[in-house]
Amino acid sequence: MHLLLCLILLTVQPTPMTIFDFTHTSDISNWSTVDDTVMGGRSDGHFRLNEEGHGEYSGRVSLENNGGFSSLRYRMPTIRIEGKTKVRLRLRGDGKRYQFRVKTSDNDRHSYVAYFETSGEWEEVVLDLKALAPQFRGRPLNMENYPAEMLSEMAILIGNKKEQTFKLELDWLRLE
Repeated sequence: MHLLLCLILLTVQPTPMTIFDFTHTSDISNWSTVDDTVMGGRSDGHFRLNEEGHGEYSGRVSLENNGGFSSLRYRMPTIRIEGKTKVRLRLRGDGKRYQFRVKTSDNDRHSYVAYFETSGEWEEVVLDLKALAPQFRGRPLNMENYPAEMLSEMAILIGNKKEQTFKLELDWLRLE
């Protein structure tokens, strides 16, 4: 009976898939910042490994010259993620609101987006993958939500329609 219960629990709880685990020796070469400078803005985001071995995304969002966003992107070879229903991020924010974004393919121009708030403390943010809604340049699209079958890019974006500095530390990102 005990073995049967263990087998049932194993089939009910999906095995987490670590997408990225930050350490002092992590290769962050597939992480990049993309700011509103691509369209003439003046925002300035930076990404590095800090002294504790966490990914540190920080900078300043400017509304100058029609700007207003900074993003941090992680590109990877496209992977199948069927059966995964949630993304879990361990992070420490600055009390500001961010967007979590994914793409299904390198060819996608749109992203699937969910918003999350940070508390200023280390915390785990959990988002339902199927609740990620399609957007293009901040505008909602008349499409189905994220199908959670393929994944080629994850991103974090800050763009709260105001000038602000920001700092977000990342420990790991997982799919469950």
